[in-house]
Amino acid sequence: MRRQPILALVGLLCVSPLLGEMLLAQQPAAPAAPRAQQPAVPAAPRGQSPVVQRREPKNAGPAPRTADGKMLLDGANGGVGLWTPVFGVTDPILEFPKVPFQPWAKAVYVARQTDELEPHTRCHPSGVARQFITPYGVEFVEMPELQRVYIFDVGGPHTFKIIYMDGRTHPKDLVPSYYGHSIGWWEGDTLVVDTIGFNERFWLDRRGLPSTDQMHTLERFTRTGLSVMKYEVTVDDPGAYTAPWTGWFYLNFTPDQELFEYVCQQANYAGDLMVGSFKSVDRTTTIIP
Repeated sequence: MRRQPILALVGLLCVSPLLGEMLLAQQPAAPAAPRAQQPAVPAAPRGQSPVVQRREPKNAGPAPRTADGKMLLDGANGGVGLWTPVFGVTDPILEFPKVPFQPWAKAVYVARQTDELEPHTRCHPSGVARQFITPYGVEFVEMPELQRVYIFDVGGPHTFKIIYMDGRTHPKDLVPSYYGHSIGWWEGDTLVVDTIGFNERFWLDRRGLPSTDQMHTLERFTRTGLSVMKYEVTVDDPGAYTAPWTGWFYLNFTPDQELFEYVCQQANYAGDLMVGSFKSVDRTTTIIP
């Protein structure tokens, strides 16, 4: 009696090959071979787009030069002016997936996207790219008689950076500082600035790129016309990064503007703008960034 259902099924398979194929198709398929795992693409931290678009602004005319053809960093005929960033202040100077972080530096950077305890907002100077990313800009002052170039910050700590143009080299024993020790020279229309001797107490940009006292930077300022300058920085810091990397953005020149009085108050209160997820912390608390 038990053989009858089996014989009936065999008979149906023989009579109707199509029905047999349909019944066999209902059987579970063999498991597929596992695919090779693809490397994960690192996601950008909060508030950052994966790609930063930068387009060169339109120039308002040719760049000013001296009688012998040398590029000037300020206005024509000794006129003043301020350089401000053509750059989203929340954008990184290099896209997150491209930065060759050391693991600890990556963790610090990601944490700073939530808890924005930036030293610059507490009136501390900020070297490298951060010096140029303020709403008020900077002023370049060339002093050929001293063979120096000064870069003055308008907002924030109201400080300045000195670039020695007299052919000197870096001293052997440097006390680390916010701006480091800078020597410069001209390569055509590009001012090249070599800097060492940084401390570790500032962010490289407004997103929070960290650094160590091993950092060595090479900045290039290329004025392409009256109103546009390209700023490019190569960072070599084996303490924080696994390889040198380069970031850049544009600066815009506004003529007939100059430094104005700016008061950075150490004791102002803006906890909601800074402390992020640290709900129990406010600006009345002593914090050393």
